Amino acid sequence: MTNPAPNAAPPALAFAGVGMEFPGVRALDDVSFEVRTGSIHALMGENGAGKSTLLKILSGAQRPTAGEVRIDGGSVSFAGTADALAAGVAVIYQELHLVPEMSVAENLFLGHLPSRFGIVDRRQLAADAHRQLELIGEDISPDAKLGDLSLAQRQMVEIAKALTRGARIIAFDEPTSSLSEREVRRLFTIIRDLRDRGCAILYVSHRMEEIFALCDRITVLRDGRHVETGPLVSFSRDAVVERMVGRRLADIYRREERPPAGPGLTIEAITGPGLSAPCTFSAGAGEILGIFGLVGAGRTELLRLIYGATPRTGGQIRVGADEAMILGPRDAIRAGVVLCPEDRKKEGIIPVRSVLENLNLSTRRRTARAGVFIDEAWERRNADERIAELRVRTPSAEALIRTLSGGNQQKIILGRWLSGKLRVLLLDEPTRGIDVGAKGEIYAIMQRLAREGVCVVMISSELPEILGVSDRILVMRGGAIVAEVPREEASEASLLRLALPVESTPARA
Repeated sequence: MTNPAPNAAPPALAFAGVGMEFPGVRALDDVSFEVRTGSIHALMGENGAGKSTLLKILSGAQRPTAGEVRIDGGSVSFAGTADALAAGVAVIYQELHLVPEMSVAENLFLGHLPSRFGIVDRRQLAADAHRQLELIGEDISPDAKLGDLSLAQRQMVEIAKALTRGARIIAFDEPTSSLSEREVRRLFTIIRDLRDRGCAILYVSHRMEEIFALCDRITVLRDGRHVETGPLVSFSRDAVVERMVGRRLADIYRREERPPAGPGLTIEAITGPGLSAPCTFSAGAGEILGIFGLVGAGRTELLRLIYGATPRTGGQIRVGADEAMILGPRDAIRAGVVLCPEDRKKEGIIPVRSVLENLNLSTRRRTARAGVFIDEAWERRNADERIAELRVRTPSAEALIRTLSGGNQQKIILGRWLSGKLRVLLLDEPTRGIDVGAKGEIYAIMQRLAREGVCVVMISSELPEILGVSDRILVMRGGAIVAEVPREEASEASLLRLALPVESTPARA
């Protein structure tokens, strides 16, 4: 970390050699950087880089196992989030910490409501709330029920709430994921105003356009380690990406040119919950089709309808040249259509079971002797083969799957489907929360399966991933497919423009 000049004021916030270890996992390793007063400081890194862990430490939700956090030059140790708030630190998470059934005013001053003789002073509460909302330029009634407000308005209430506690250091965690262009511009105006008032802002986002429009400094993390900190003007976008991944993008994604191998998956006018219009598209055998969209676009809902996890209300599904009567996941699996879900911990694995058992879940009924007795010898051979094939890092096949890293858990889910008939592989955020090295291995598996003629359909919210892996890209917005883009014609900016109703990037102040 750069030493301040003599007589210079210490930075508002500093991480000094911060480390964080969990059983079997080192989430942060010797992270050091400063966030200055009156600056908007970007924190970037791939999923699994350590950003969320660092924010949890800053918020007081977790204590580091090494190093320290300093505020205004002094070391602090937070026993909980209340301690962080008392020290002037607030973290505005994507999932807002507000009470929908309470009024705006009650949410703003929850925990320190004005009172007289032990009774809440409603008049004072309304006046204080109005004053706080005026400070951020919001015309929201203090008496309004929070649950009746838009997401953007609730986010403004969260910011005003932080200011009622005297927050001077404010961190934003992916704050624009569900906002319109107008709402993003409004949020950026508020953040710049906070900067101009002397707040230190830590801004976490994967959206490169936002970072370059808003921030003045940047820190990049990779695999839990600090890579570089400096003025944003000294970085190009490609340079930021290279520091995030640690190598050239082509080396990570390993994309290959493959000849067409016939029809793979054909969807005709499928309808159901989460879709606002019938969806029609096709993906060839041996093709990797990427689907991009923002939160709420209907991507996950579409895959669940194809897989039969959610009953569809209309439309037709063909696998190869034949219609597939998919009424539920069992029908999909019989047809060779399988899904790796977004939330692998809740829907992809059985945490209290072993690696071996999780690997053989999809084949046990088919391989059991007489349909009843588990073929333990076959399951052992299959597990050993898949562990070796996919380079799963596990002490043994008997280890509980919950003890494995996210990347190795994802490999087990993929390996489960490799043990049976596989024609169409549906992937929902396949590399979320896994490190860069494991991502490269997942991409290699996808490329190999496509080379073998499997049709791969991948949802991802990471634009570099969509651009680096896909042969062709669909864009979804508001529950409908709004565009099909050849990979060679796609860019991050063009895909974002298609994913939002209007241009999403606010002009730089």
